Amino acid sequence: MAKQIQTLPDRDVTQALGERLRQADADGTPLRIVGGDTKAFYGRPVEGDTLSTREHRGITRYDPVELIVSARAGTPLAELEATLAEQGQMLPFEPPHFGEDATVGGMVAAGLSGPRRPWAGAVRDFVLGVRLIDRHGESLRFGGEVMKNVAGYDLSRLMVGAQGALGLIAEVSLKVLPRPAARQSLRLALPLDEARRRLAEWGRRPWPITAAAWQDGALHLRLEGGRGSVADTRAALGGEALDDGYWDALRELRLPHLDAADARPLWRLSVPPRATLALPGIDEEAMLHDWGGAQRWLRCDLDAATLRDAVARADGHASCLTPGAAEPFTPLAPGLAEVHRRLKAQLDPNGIFNPGRLYGGL
Repeated sequence: MAKQIQTLPDRDVTQALGERLRQADADGTPLRIVGGDTKAFYGRPVEGDTLSTREHRGITRYDPVELIVSARAGTPLAELEATLAEQGQMLPFEPPHFGEDATVGGMVAAGLSGPRRPWAGAVRDFVLGVRLIDRHGESLRFGGEVMKNVAGYDLSRLMVGAQGALGLIAEVSLKVLPRPAARQSLRLALPLDEARRRLAEWGRRPWPITAAAWQDGALHLRLEGGRGSVADTRAALGGEALDDGYWDALRELRLPHLDAADARPLWRLSVPPRATLALPGIDEEAMLHDWGGAQRWLRCDLDAATLRDAVARADGHASCLTPGAAEPFTPLAPGLAEVHRRLKAQLDPNGIFNPGRLYGGL
């Protein structure tokens, strides 16, 4: 039975949020912007007065025919997904919640996607536009549907993954897609190297694979699409049936490999799918390989510099999702760091928006 979603009244508190931002900018008061605060572990801690978007909520537009939905930042993510499900539609990028209070604004600010990401696209790929409240308290809409972006920046997509460091997201417009007609999850007992080889081979076939993860000596697959296509691919692949709940547990970091009961730092490694990592004292089979190998999860006690150096040699980068990490994200190259500094200085010269959340000094 589907979980009951409690729907609260829609509220537009744009004016109150704008006044708060205008005063903070005038006083030079840093703000810690939160929605449901379910992703507080993702990024550096912010010292500042708390500004909540939870009261700014509600779906402002939904056109199932055009596959477009717009919602205010404080709208519960579960409420949005339930509304889409009623029309047989979904957010294709499968965003993690990390708690019942997750909001639409937090989803965009974090920019995290679930197991379907390599096959469907990331959060950024489905953002059509945003309404942003700037440091002057003015409400501005950005996106191809409404107005040309200023200063050469695509601000609607820059907000994705910016962790609220460039402005306050007030509303988001998203492209949605129909839910697949059929779904089947499989578990195939395969060593890691063989799983990699087969995934590369299957990628050249028109098979409806929408998730692939390897752990504990087995490749886990999800097939989604037309009933005939899913049935035919299921017959060709063999293996044993896997509970679809596996993908929710992976998305929400609830699998044993990722269990928070393990006190060691949790690392998310983004690398080419078939890359081999030379990590001191760590076998690749100790990792959980998601996104067909392009995203790998690891708990270990290696120091950050050693781990990041090994990942960089494989043309990748590493993020630490454990609270308290000095530098959760891979340090920026000098040129890219300068671009970030200039962008921050242009949009937030007084440093009121989540200062330091991404990197120190920003």
